[in-house]
Amino acid sequence: MEQVKNFIGGQLTDSQSSRISSIFNPATGQVVRQVALSTTHETQHAIESAHLAFTEWSKTSPLKRARIMFKFKSLLEENCDRLARLISEEHGKIYSDAVGELTRGLEVVEFACGIPHLQKGEHSANVGTGVDSHSLMQPLGVCAGITPFNFPAMVPMWMFPVALATGNTFVLKPSEKDPSLSIELAKLLQQAGVPDGVFNVIQGDKEAVDVLLTDPRIQAVSFVGSTPIAEYVYTTASAHGKRCQALGGAKNHSVLMPDADIDMAANAIMGAAFGAAGERCMALSVVLAVGDEIADKLVEKLRHQIGHMSVGTGITEGKENDMGPVITEQHKAKICDYIRSGVEQGAKLLVDGRGYQVAGYENGYFVGPTLFDYVTPDMKIYKEEIFGPVLAIVRVPDYDTALNLVNYHEYGNGAAIFTRDGETARQFSEDVQAGMVGVNIPIPVPMAFHSFGGWKRSIFGPLNVHGNDGVRFYTRMKTVTSRWPASVRLEHHDSSFVMPTME
Repeated sequence: MEQVKNFIGGQLTDSQSSRISSIFNPATGQVVRQVALSTTHETQHAIESAHLAFTEWSKTSPLKRARIMFKFKSLLEENCDRLARLISEEHGKIYSDAVGELTRGLEVVEFACGIPHLQKGEHSANVGTGVDSHSLMQPLGVCAGITPFNFPAMVPMWMFPVALATGNTFVLKPSEKDPSLSIELAKLLQQAGVPDGVFNVIQGDKEAVDVLLTDPRIQAVSFVGSTPIAEYVYTTASAHGKRCQALGGAKNHSVLMPDADIDMAANAIMGAAFGAAGERCMALSVVLAVGDEIADKLVEKLRHQIGHMSVGTGITEGKENDMGPVITEQHKAKICDYIRSGVEQGAKLLVDGRGYQVAGYENGYFVGPTLFDYVTPDMKIYKEEIFGPVLAIVRVPDYDTALNLVNYHEYGNGAAIFTRDGETARQFSEDVQAGMVGVNIPIPVPMAFHSFGGWKRSIFGPLNVHGNDGVRFYTRMKTVTSRWPASVRLEHHDSSFVMPTME
């Protein structure tokens, strides 16, 4: 059976590890590939490859690095269909969602193409008599990215395009559940002109992660995953002197005001709650409905729309499904346990996604869209991140109660409000304790030239990913203050009659 390889020093390499993990197609439940979970020695080899490549790559001009990013962008566009199908096969998400993931990752590549401007630094003339000061934004060295299963393309591309463009080298450790896309990205980077050793992929699990968190050659670590692991990554990496940005879990709330456009809100909530089978850190999993009247209207519309949803395979002939399977059989069981917990704790189960069957794909890991009403803040399904297609409606009497619930929750990744009132929206945007806020936008993921990151226990570390924070994370400032003695002026210059260019 095909085995997903490592990519080290510009070469596809087989792991010698005896620990083998199966990669499943979530729609069929069938093993499609295998991946070896790399050893400590193999992980160290990937780090050494990046370490050796750093000096030359860091001295490469930002202009040349930007041109490589431009070429990489073009290759991503050319290969979009093939890559999206691979994502769908190993993750299970529908094809158009996989294309959307690639598009959002490609936007960070586009941002990284502007690195000659973004990495300019600052300059002040005559800070003292005959004294000038300027700053340099220099790369760190070898950086590592540890990424989750739910976005095998987008999340790595939140990290490595900015890291590479600023002159760092990189070691990527993708999820072992859907690792094949990482190798395809490595091949395209090589084709775009990234020198051998600059970008490396090591397949593995905690053994590889712990090497990345402790090896002294690693200067910075980026992570996206659950909050307990994010906290572990941040604590361990920081204890070993590394920069770290570790993005954790979420429980994204939306406040539905009585004056909201209920049709627009219901449509938005449907996609945000059930898109990608709810396996998004920005999935909308809680609606705080202000008043019973608007809650009743929302429930009626959601039940109707859920009844018309199509759940099935990610790749299909004809009309595309709305939602695919979840990632593994174990995760399916975990989601179903949350649903059971909600029923036991007294929430009203309006739509039950357990036992969902897709004809011809009875072994797939399908969970249907699930809707709870009358959820209360003491319930497990309210407090914890489910990471599945489960939506909880909490009925609250007023805006202040809704705002307090959002602000007192341990997570603060994203929050949204649906309203027609500008003053309410403005007040919510200022007062809500969340890193990303949507006004009549259910999934407020910023564009690549802004930065992505939550608050509270949704992030560990002071800097978010991509945007200006990403550039700051992958560079360190050096300030040079200089005075020059008087010197003999050059007396002669040869003339040149061609347009000057920089290489």
